[in-house]
Amino acid sequence: MKQIYLFSGLGADYRAFEKLDFSDFYITHINWIIPNKDESIENYAYRISIQIKAKNPILIGLSFGGMVAVEVAKFVEVEKIILLASAKTKYEIPFYYKIPGKLKLHKLIPASILKRANFLSYWFFGVENKSEKQLLKSILKDTDSIFLKWALDKIVTWKNTVTKKGLIHIHGTSDRILPLKFVKADFKIKNGGHFMTLNKNIELSNLIESIIT
Repeated sequence: MKQIYLFSGLGADYRAFEKLDFSDFYITHINWIIPNKDESIENYAYRISIQIKAKNPILIGLSFGGMVAVEVAKFVEVEKIILLASAKTKYEIPFYYKIPGKLKLHKLIPASILKRANFLSYWFFGVENKSEKQLLKSILKDTDSIFLKWALDKIVTWKNTVTKKGLIHIHGTSDRILPLKFVKADFKIKNGGHFMTLNKNIELSNLIESIIT
């Protein structure tokens, strides 16, 4: 059985993958660690890579988790990297995130606002029904404030320009946080939003299995 390591997104944890079917694989959830002050994403990726024990594993990263997986793969030999609703390089980060990043405006946003679920966050993440909203609300509430602010900074200032061999990008056509027009996806999930792991889980599970096997 293939060994898969899962990287959840910004403001997310293992619960973001709970509806995906990984029954045919060995699964390990990468646990986020608290970043050091002013730590680079490269150094963070190196520290978190010690959680990977298997040889030539498959990395699956959701959103910010995909960016970290890309950085981890610079230190660990992997069979594949599968990105879900994520970005491969800095060129796929929308320009309207980079401008505040250069001006450091994102650092003025209190973590308490980022952790608060409301109609805007539901719309951006693409969650619709009551259970999905409740899950997102719970995940955001449980996210560490230090990690949240650090990760937001790493997204808007990401410098990676390298696309590693064996990387496969899956993206939803209705993603509002990282719109499809900014990325070059290998596979598209029709009407999939940023949290398509929750509401496009069957289609996504089947696609991931076909890619791996």
